[in-house]
Parts: sequence; structure tokens; C-alpha cells
Amino acid sequence: MRVLVAGRTGQLAIELLERLPRYGHTVVALEAPELDLTDPESIRRAVEQAAPEVIVNAAAYTAVDKAESQRDLAFAVNAIGAGILAAAAAARDLPFLHVSTDYVFSGNGGAPYDEDAPTGPTGVYGESKLAGERAALAANPRTAIIRTAWVCSPHGNNFVKTMLRLGREREAVSVVADQHGAPTFAADLADAIARMLPRLATSPAGDAAFGVFHLTGTPWTTWHGFAEAIFAGAAARGYKVPRLSAITTADYPTPARRPADGRLDCGHIARIHGIEAADWRQSLSHCLDALIGPQTQHS
Repeated sequence: MRVLVAGRTGQLAIELLERLPRYGHTVVALEAPELDLTDPESIRRAVEQAAPEVIVNAAAYTAVDKAESQRDLAFAVNAIGAGILAAAAAARDLPFLHVSTDYVFSGNGGAPYDEDAPTGPTGVYGESKLAGERAALAANPRTAIIRTAWVCSPHGNNFVKTMLRLGREREAVSVVADQHGAPTFAADLADAIARMLPRLATSPAGDAAFGVFHLTGTPWTTWHGFAEAIFAGAAARGYKVPRLSAITTADYPTPARRPADGRLDCGHIARIHGIEAADWRQSLSHCLDALIGPQTQHS
């Protein structure tokens, strides 16, 4: 199929550009100024010129802390822009796939969230993403939403690359150990999207293929546990690693509150689309191979 991807230089967009063609899809990836989610006319023009069979929104305002002081911009991109893009797809009777986040939840649920769990974002970023979900679903009945979390890859800014940089710069690194969730590698997310597209393209509104789905890596861990795995993998590749210590969220205050428990139940996407959560430890190994090189010793 011919796929229009909103976004071109973000982690997911880069992986979609690489991976969708492996599944036989043709990709047109656009970002501002060609496709600017704050500019309705650019959205209309981009969709008209690309003439896609499906639209994937991989663009977002993701500066979680800055969003607290840039509310209007966060909502313009994540909420209003997402709704306009979904409406542009609906006007051409196209399916729309939108990527969202665990930040739509409070993180106080005490158990993995399924798709029907009550939402309750605690910051502007989460509020804007939840508003975007609602806008997309209202604008286009053929909308599928994937909520994900802790996205990493060899590209852009993410936790893996930050840990490797800190490992070079410091003798000791402290990482929060009381926030729970699961890393999701952009390559695995791109593969899942590629597999979903044929069914989305052939399914009518109201089909179970549409609606909200959760997809992260597996198994669950903490940021500290993730950092341990990163440094173990880096050490096995001959990389300098620091001493790692565990701290609490209270020890590391940020402008926006992070979900203490952002675990997502990924059973629904497995039942409907046959997509199982990928083991992030294997994906981390591939990511470290790309960033550092292959292992030099057995870990």
C-alpha cells in the first residue's frame, strides 16, 4: 500500500521509512513545513499530493517537561493537529493509525492498564495526547490508536543513548527505580504497524481492527532495571560503564510528573491483530549492536 507517514526524523518515523518497504508498502514521510500539524492547509495539501491509501501519524510534540510551559503548542500538535489529520483521512475514506502514550494514565492504577482503564493524565503532555486520541476517534471512525511507552532506538534522543553518553562522561550514574513500565523499541513498533496496515485498509468502520490498542516491549521493568541491562550490554561490547545506583522519583524532581506505574496490558492487540509484545532485551541487543558494535565477550 501507499502509506503517508506524518513525521520523518523522529525515532518511529525513521524505522517506518526503513521497515514498511520490507512488507511491500510504499512510504511517503513528511514533516514540517511540508506537513505541519499546526497548519490545517499544509495537512490538506500534503494528503492530497501524497494520495495515500492509509495515513500513519508518527509526529508529536514529545518534550514532556517543556509541555508544562508550552501548553498551546503541545495541544496544537498532539490534539488539534491529530484531529485534523484524522479528518483529512476520513474525507478520503482512509484508515488512520495514530500513536499515543502511557502518559494518558495517572500511573497510580496498581496494575497493568488495559484499553478500557480510566484515563487520568497528570501533566500537559499526557492531557494533549489524550485529547488527540479523542479528536482522532471523533473525526474518523476508521482510526486505530496504539498507546506505547519508553520508546528507544539508535536514532534521536532516548534513554539508551542518554545512558551511554552518561557512561562516557561520569564515574557514577543514579537512575530512578520506582517507576515501572516497559521499554519499546521503535523497530518493533514499526513492524507491528506494518503488519496492521493491510487489515486496516480492508476493514469497514466498526470493525474490531479499529479502536485503542496497547503495545510495549516485554517484560516489565523499572528505569533502573533498564539501565542495568543497557550497561551490561555495553560492557559486553567493551564500552566504559559507570557505577549504577538506584534513586527514587522524589530524588529526581522534574517539571512534569512521570507515571509511577505505566505498565500497559498488551493482550488486546495480540487477540485482534495477532501481534505479541516483543522482548525488549533482544531489541536492546540489536540497538547496542547498531550504536557500539557486536559483543566482544560473553556477558
